[in-house]
Amino acid sequence: MSEKESATTEQARRVREMFAAIAARYDLLNHLLSGNIDRRWRRLVAKTLEETLASPDARVLDVACGTGDLSLTLFESGEARILGIDFCRPMLAIGAAKVSRCGFALPFVEGDALDLPFADRSFEAATIAFGLRNLTSVSAGVKELLRVLKPGGKVAVLEFSKPVTPLLRSLFGFYFTKLLPLFGGLISGSKSAYRYLPDSVSRFPDQNELSNLMTQAGFEDVSFQNLTGGIAALHVGMRPH
Repeated sequence: MSEKESATTEQARRVREMFAAIAARYDLLNHLLSGNIDRRWRRLVAKTLEETLASPDARVLDVACGTGDLSLTLFESGEARILGIDFCRPMLAIGAAKVSRCGFALPFVEGDALDLPFADRSFEAATIAFGLRNLTSVSAGVKELLRVLKPGGKVAVLEFSKPVTPLLRSLFGFYFTKLLPLFGGLISGSKSAYRYLPDSVSRFPDQNELSNLMTQAGFEDVSFQNLTGGIAALHVGMRPH
């Protein structure tokens, strides 16, 4: 293994262990620290894919599904078969418990978003919410999403982004770098996890850069919608026919 490959493997291990450490409080903190806006954002993802979700023959892959919030939203929004995948087993265990309580048939698989265990052209749609920035290579993650989509299949990427106005950017920056690490660390017991979050967002491509990455990977009709002033953005693209 080369030095670069070793560093990449180590980074992935640290991220996986970090999410495992905060899994028990992850949902609570997501909803609390976002003021429940994250629920609205996930419903918008489902709305964007409503035509695919309406088909009982469609298969939809939710990548980096975590505790399954988006997977459940997609499942409840239509008739399509939903499959969630994540590399953090404790997060998946929480997702499986939610599904069991609801009595749903929604499977979860442990796996790597950069090496999805599915054949080419397997899914009518794919989603990834707040997970792309955690990958060791954003561009490789986008290409892997393209690979598993059928021709004409759609991808929806929900991720933190760059606020569109200087004032909002300043307020968001203060909240993300000062308040969120403080309260997130106190509630979760892991200060490092909530220092990682603003760091990962600051390194992530902005709206236009991510659109360009998706186009370069091979997606067409790429577009994005700013959410809550650009605090997050929903990017959509299609695999060419």
